[in-house]
Amino acid sequence: MLNRLAAPARRLLPTHAFARGVSVLVGGTASAQLLTVLAAPLLTRLYAPEDFGMLAVYGALLALFTVVASGRYQLAIPLPESDREAAEVVVLSLAVVVLATLVSLLLVALAGEHLAGLLGVPALAPWLWLLPLGVVLAGGYQAVSHWAVRTRAFPAIAATRIKQSLALLGIQLAAHPLGGVGLILGQAVGQGMGTLSLARAALRAVSDHRVRPAGVLAAAVRYRRFPLFSTWSGLFNTLGKQLPPLLFAALFSPWAAGLYALAHRVLAMPMALVGEAVGKVFFSSAAEAHRAGRLGPLVAKVHAILAQIAMPPAIVLVLAGPALFALAFGESWRQAGEFARWMAPWLYMVFVTSPLSHLFSVMERQWQGMAFQALLLGVRVMAIGLGAALDDLLLTVALFSLSSTACWIGFLAWLTAITGNRWTALVLPTGAALAWSLAMMLPLAIAMGVAPEGSPWAVALFLSGVLVALRYLFLFRKAYP
Repeated sequence: MLNRLAAPARRLLPTHAFARGVSVLVGGTASAQLLTVLAAPLLTRLYAPEDFGMLAVYGALLALFTVVASGRYQLAIPLPESDREAAEVVVLSLAVVVLATLVSLLLVALAGEHLAGLLGVPALAPWLWLLPLGVVLAGGYQAVSHWAVRTRAFPAIAATRIKQSLALLGIQLAAHPLGGVGLILGQAVGQGMGTLSLARAALRAVSDHRVRPAGVLAAAVRYRRFPLFSTWSGLFNTLGKQLPPLLFAALFSPWAAGLYALAHRVLAMPMALVGEAVGKVFFSSAAEAHRAGRLGPLVAKVHAILAQIAMPPAIVLVLAGPALFALAFGESWRQAGEFARWMAPWLYMVFVTSPLSHLFSVMERQWQGMAFQALLLGVRVMAIGLGAALDDLLLTVALFSLSSTACWIGFLAWLTAITGNRWTALVLPTGAALAWSLAMMLPLAIAMGVAPEGSPWAVALFLSGVLVALRYLFLFRKAYP
């Protein structure tokens, strides 16, 4: 069904391999996330902030397990020249997923109730058995989707993104009488949708190449840097992202965690997943570009594109975040809009840098990625600790976001150096994106200054949105005539 609907759109896609891959994955991911964004106003009227807080804690635990579920071996699947060796890495990744699932099951059985109480959400304890289910589904999807990246099956990945969003939202909407449990059930089951469809190709390759245990063991040794360094790097990164909902629930309340969770769900997820789609295509091209000595220009090009995409939404959040959240989700969620205003610089930097973080794997510098993520985690812990000590929730969000922004700016400068780019190759596109965005947001800025709570700001937002859409259309046609 999805393939029949997508067929006419494929004729509009650019013919260049990289551009086409980006277009397919971004299109599928954007469609999936559009469903999430459109459903959010309904979900906020069916669920209370405390329910979103419970989901945030569960989601944080699931994310921490998922990031290490396959030992990060899935990142090595696109790298081997031989399909046989890549198939061996697929088997290795899935075996580690099974091990991680058993560990999560043991944790829930032995310490689930204590863990839920420690995190400030005792109502979550009876439902933590959904954690192992989420781990096996999400971890399996990671492995088979990276085989799809290797084979450039981008339309199949895009289709699974849409299936995941439809399943997640369908369960959450239908299960709302259960309260926060309905949100958790949708999160656990929904993200595993599409795993079987992608798994067929990966498992067929495993069968065709007659993968043997000796080959899997050799792959584990050959790519040992991924679990030794990338696992810790990914864990530090994910822990840094998941600290706010976990600590907000434990140090403030589930209500505070819920406000942050909504802001992150509506804003960070679409930007991060579109960035992930670009990152998957970048990853599939970066290894070849690195071998050919063309990595620097590719990095500069991808960054310039991402800056133009991300800057306008970031400016909108700074100018009208609280008003937008109150309008879309109800007055009780205005505080989440204040969070979003402070989160905007951080989200922008994550969007423009997260696809480029694949360079750690491409250049096999995993230990440097681990060191950066450890530094980022330490800075974030100190920022949250300072805000909690002052007992100021908004200040805590601001300190967390701004300190994260500073770290990612440093990361971007480091990327400039190791890829042989001049600093102007990254700074000038950022300045151009900012200048264009400020010009397009001028009507909104004027309206917010004159009547921040009246109808003029909404009209001005629409006008600025039209200007942004025209700008996006111009950039697309210029890049892919």
